[in-house]
Amino acid sequence: MDLKAFISGCAGPVLDDAERLFFAAARPCGLILFRRNCQTPEQIRALIADFKESVASDEILVVIDQEGGRVQRLRPPDWRNMPPARCYGHLYDIDPDMGIRAAFAGARLTAQELYDLGITVNTMPVLDVPQPEAHEIIGDRAYGTDPGTVIALGRAVIEGCLSGGVLPVIKHVPGHGRATADSHLDLPRIDAELSELDDVDFRPFHALRHAPLAMTAHVLLPAFDDERPASVSPAIMDEVIRERIGLTGLVMSDDLGMEALGGSFAERARGVIDAGCDLALHCSGILGQMIEVGNAVPALEGLAAARFARARAALREPEPFDADEALALVTEAAGTQVASLGRDPTVPA
Repeated sequence: MDLKAFISGCAGPVLDDAERLFFAAARPCGLILFRRNCQTPEQIRALIADFKESVASDEILVVIDQEGGRVQRLRPPDWRNMPPARCYGHLYDIDPDMGIRAAFAGARLTAQELYDLGITVNTMPVLDVPQPEAHEIIGDRAYGTDPGTVIALGRAVIEGCLSGGVLPVIKHVPGHGRATADSHLDLPRIDAELSELDDVDFRPFHALRHAPLAMTAHVLLPAFDDERPASVSPAIMDEVIRERIGLTGLVMSDDLGMEALGGSFAERARGVIDAGCDLALHCSGILGQMIEVGNAVPALEGLAAARFARARAALREPEPFDADEALALVTEAAGTQVASLGRDPTVPA
C-alpha cells in the first residue's frame, strides 16, 4: 500500500493504540509536531520512531513550526528560544551583509537541533510582506515590509536550513501579508490590484520559487477567484502559484482545521487536493478528523509523488559550521532578547 497525500498530527507525546492502527491503515506521508507532542529529546525520537514503524516507512517527512519568536514548538530548557524573523530584518536595515549572515546562522542553529531529533522539515521562512493595515498574525514573523529584504533573508534561511540537513518551507503562498483577518479564525479577503500583488506579495515567492517545499495561505484573492480561498482554488493554484509565481516544489496546504475553510474535514481535504495541492496538512491530532482526512485523500502518486521524492532528495548531511560564531550573529540580531535564548549555547558542529 502506498503512502497517502497528507501530513497528520497526533494527540500527545506518545501514540496510543488507536493512533497506531490509524497510521498503519492510512499511511500518511508525514507527521507534524506541536508543543503537546514535545517533552524531551528522547521522547521525541521515540515518537518519531513509533510513527515510522506504524506507517512501515522511513521515507516520510517529520515537520515542525520552529520559526523563532512567537512560533516555536521547542522551548528551553532542552532547546533555545530564538528571536523572531523581524530581528534579522532590523539588522539587515543597518548592515545587509550582517543581516544575511545572521539569518543564515539562526536557521543553521535551529536545523542542528531539529536534525538531532530526526525532524526533517521546518516550516520557515515566512515570505509574507506585511502591509500597514494588515492583521498582526504575521507581524514580526515576517523579515520586513519590503520585498527585497524578505527575498534576501528568506534565501539565507533556506540555505541555512538545507546546510543543517533540514528542508525549509516557504509560506504562505501566494501571500498573507495584506490579510486583515487571522485565517485561523476567519477568511481574509485581499482586494489588491494585480500590479500590487505582482510587485509586492508574489515577488518573494517568485524569487525563491525553486524551494523544495511551500505552504499555501487560506486567503481569498478576488482578482483570480472571488469564491474559494487559495488553498482550494484550482484557478489560484494553477494560474497564480504554479504559473505566475512559478513554484516548482512540493506544495502543502495550511492546516485544514483553520476556520478560513468551510465544510467537513473530508470536504476540506478533497478540496485542497482537487485544487492542486500535493499534500493536505491536518494538525489537531483529533482522531475522528484524522480518519475523515485519511479516507478522503488519494495515494501519493504522479506529480505529487515526484515532487515529494525531489524534496526528500534535497536532504543532506549537515555541513560543518562554527556554532559560536553563529550564536554571536544571532545575538547581534536579537539584541536584548538574547537573554531568553535559554540553555548552554553550545551547538555541536
